[in-house]
Amino acid sequence: MWQVVSGIFLGWALGANDASNVFGTAVAARMLRFWTAAALCAGFACAGAIIGGGAGMETYRDLSHTTLNTAFFVGLGAALTVTVMTLKNLPVSTSQAVVGSLIAVGLVNGHVELGILGKVVACWVGTPVGAMLIAIALYAVLGQILNRLDFNIFGYDYWLRAALVIAGSYGAYALGANNVANVTGAFVGDGMLSVEMACVIGGFSIALGVVTYSRGVMMTVGKGLVALDAYSAFIVILAEAMTVHIYAMIGVPVSTSQAVVGGVLGIGVVRGARTVNRATLRNILIAWTSTPLISFALTWGMLRVAMTLGMSL
Repeated sequence: MWQVVSGIFLGWALGANDASNVFGTAVAARMLRFWTAAALCAGFACAGAIIGGGAGMETYRDLSHTTLNTAFFVGLGAALTVTVMTLKNLPVSTSQAVVGSLIAVGLVNGHVELGILGKVVACWVGTPVGAMLIAIALYAVLGQILNRLDFNIFGYDYWLRAALVIAGSYGAYALGANNVANVTGAFVGDGMLSVEMACVIGGFSIALGVVTYSRGVMMTVGKGLVALDAYSAFIVILAEAMTVHIYAMIGVPVSTSQAVVGGVLGIGVVRGARTVNRATLRNILIAWTSTPLISFALTWGMLRVAMTLGMSL
C-alpha cells in the first residue's frame, strides 16, 4: 500500500503547520522553550489521534468516495499546498486543503455530498469565530478569579507556567483527535486502512512534523499577529483547545490554526483593535482563502494527468 506515503507526507505538513499552534503563544511569550512545547505537543497529538481520532474519519469518507489511488492524490495535493504555506510561515487550514482535494476527486468520480460539504464549510466559519468568543469570555472570567487569588510574582509565574503546560497538552490532544482525519481519512474504506491503523499512522506523522519544522509558523501566530503576555497566551491556548475538542466530538475536522488565530483576535478585541497587526492578519486571511483553491487545482491537475496515463482511479 505505497499510496499511504502521501498521507504520511500530509501528516508531516500538518504537524509542521498546525500542531504546534497549540503552544505557539506560550513560546512567543517566553513561558515555555520551543523544544519543551514541541515534545509535549507531539506526544499528546499522537495520543489524541490514536484514542479519539475515529469520529472525523466518517465525515470525509462520506464526502467523496475514494480508492487507494485517488486517496494518494488527495494526500499529495493537500500536502503540497500546506507545505508551500509552511515555507512562507503562514498558518493555514489543513482541513480546507483536504476538502479542496476531495472535491476534485468527487468531480472526477461524480460523487460529492453537498450536504456534508455545507456542514464542513459552516464549521470552517464557526471555528475562528467560536474561539474568539470563548477567548473573550475566558479572559474576563479567569482574570477575575486570578485577581482574587492574589498571588505574589513568583506564585503567579509558577501557576501560569503550569496552566500553559496543561492547556497546551489538552490542545495538542484535541488537535490529534480532530485533525488525524485530515491526514489519513481518505485512506479509510474497503480494501484500504482500518480506522485504527489510520489513526496510528496519522498520529505519528503529525508528531514528526511538529518536532522537525514547526518553529516558523509557531512564531507567526504567537508573536506576529498580537503581542501576548503570559496570561493572554494561556487564554488563547485554552480557547483553541476547547473549540477544536468540541468539533472533534461532533466529528468534523477543523483547523487549529483558525482556532488559534480566532483566540488571538479575541485578545485583540479585549485590548483594543489597534493591537492587531493588520498586515499579518491580511496575509493569514489570504492564505486561508487560497488554500482550498490551490489544493483543488493541484489535485485536479494530477488526476487529469493520471487519467491520461491510463491509471485506474
